[in-house]
Amino acid sequence: MSNQTKDTRPIVGAGIGLRSQHINEIINTLPDIPWLELLADNHLAEGGLDVAQLDHIADNYPLTLHCVGMSLASTDPLDKDYCQRIKALSNRVNATWVSEHLCFTSVMGIYSHDLLPIPYNRSSLKHCADRISQIQDLLGERILIENVSSYMSFKQTEMTEIEFIMELLEQADCYLLADINNIYVNHLNQGLDAEHYVNNLPLERIKEIHLAGYQQQENYVLDAHNNPVSKPVWKLYQQLIQRKADIPTLIEWDNDIPALDILLSEREKAEKIMQGML
Repeated sequence: MSNQTKDTRPIVGAGIGLRSQHINEIINTLPDIPWLELLADNHLAEGGLDVAQLDHIADNYPLTLHCVGMSLASTDPLDKDYCQRIKALSNRVNATWVSEHLCFTSVMGIYSHDLLPIPYNRSSLKHCADRISQIQDLLGERILIENVSSYMSFKQTEMTEIEFIMELLEQADCYLLADINNIYVNHLNQGLDAEHYVNNLPLERIKEIHLAGYQQQENYVLDAHNNPVSKPVWKLYQQLIQRKADIPTLIEWDNDIPALDILLSEREKAEKIMQGML
């Protein structure tokens, strides 16, 4: 991996994910938001109004990139063109860091358009570590990997999720994006011990936290990002923030997107928890 460093703005406090429904309002009013996260794959087209808007946003807010197309755990050949496009976007908006999900999204050239889980074993660990190292070399920087929600488990699993992630962070020498809602979804769906998980997260590797809402289905919960953050997720978040209060935190809302004021209210709650006011 290259030793290049970016001259980027710091990411601090609680931010929100930038969504197209709110871009005009943010450009016109410039609300007091410490930072914004871009869904990188929505901003890879060249030219057009989107680029002009994005340049304006980048001039006024620190930004990070969140990806869904690296397919970290896939056995397909690494999409180097995609990584180079992410790198170009990151340089354009001066993104402070790039994050991706610990999963795969393609197999044999077929894209699932979903974040597919992996077995937690030594073979997967080595494969993911090697793949992340390649991506980091291409980007010239360390990336953040995000723990994902899952709706199935594998007979080939040999380790707990938190054990796997902790070893992967060391082997790949990358950072962690800790998604608290995903931890709680896996707690409800698969019996994962959420409190144990949060208490064992490696603080020195966490660069960012995600908070979101889930949707209740008949026999399971869905990581739908279409509701306010639930009370149990806020509780787990407080548990983590008590261990380290200055981890940048993002409110993530992707479906049934509400008015910007609602996201800002959620953001303010996270900020108050970080400051020990709640």
